[in-house]
Amino acid sequence: MRPGALNLITDVAGLRVGNAEDHTIHTGVTALVGERPFTAAVHVMGGAPGTRETDLLAPDKLVQEVDALVLSGGSAFGLDAASGVADGLRALGRGFEVGGQRVPIVPGAILFDLLNGGDKGWVENPYKRLGQDALAAAGEEFALGTAGAGTGAMVHDLKGGLGSASVVLECGVTVGALVAVNALGRVTVGDGPEFWAAPWEMGGEFGGLGTARAHDPAAEPMLMKRAGEATTIAIVATDAALTQAQAQRMAIAAHDGMARAIVPSHTPFDGDLVFAAATGARALKDPVTEPFLIGHAAAVCLARAIARGVYLAAPRPGDVTPAWAARFGDG
Repeated sequence: MRPGALNLITDVAGLRVGNAEDHTIHTGVTALVGERPFTAAVHVMGGAPGTRETDLLAPDKLVQEVDALVLSGGSAFGLDAASGVADGLRALGRGFEVGGQRVPIVPGAILFDLLNGGDKGWVENPYKRLGQDALAAAGEEFALGTAGAGTGAMVHDLKGGLGSASVVLECGVTVGALVAVNALGRVTVGDGPEFWAAPWEMGGEFGGLGTARAHDPAAEPMLMKRAGEATTIAIVATDAALTQAQAQRMAIAAHDGMARAIVPSHTPFDGDLVFAAATGARALKDPVTEPFLIGHAAAVCLARAIARGVYLAAPRPGDVTPAWAARFGDG
């Protein structure tokens, strides 16, 4: 496998991503939008998730496709970002048709970024506006690091961020990942600059530092955040034609990538979850082997995207934790 042309989730043709930020609040929203409705699924492994419209993503539910997926900061307040995206899509004539009415299907998930030093004294919830702005900004290219839903994110002792990566498999299928990294665990190994995801790095995309030279694998993790203050939320996508059940398996497999890149992950204090999106543009040639390879690729992409999000985070005034670049520079 090799990275796609942009090394972004939008290497999956037909998908666009938009970011919106408020640097006074230290928060933001990221929206993934399809040119047409796409198959979607979700799998939750963290103990403290915050979600909107995820029940309908089960394979036995009526609606099999969605119009967009939204990742947002703001804890429960951030769930309103999906309303802004839904309003914008409805204005464009998008949505599930019911008796002449269009109802955009926009599942979303949130992370906790309310204690990151920003001004949270808003009078009106800002996330609907940020959702509208993210939809308006959607395109094939978008910023990583301190951008979108990763704007106010933090990990164990560093700034978090928004990350993305992609691969193209030998069979021609494209797989990509998009993630807002806001974990209780560490993304780097011990006190050094090396990333846990280093074995899966492609082309020096997060510094080319290689694996850590020495660390204690039995070291007990420190609890740097309190209950409810974490959560890493992600989307993995492919151009393959997957059923909703197959898409859910892709999401499940992708959690392996989260566990490779964040130590520890999936804790009771994180709301870790992965959405899956399948545009259906490419028919499966081998319905047994290809879904297996797609799941593996999703895990690889998500591990790389997590490291990229932290690696590319930018220092800004008022930061509570340092950016990787500020602490380690070029390593």
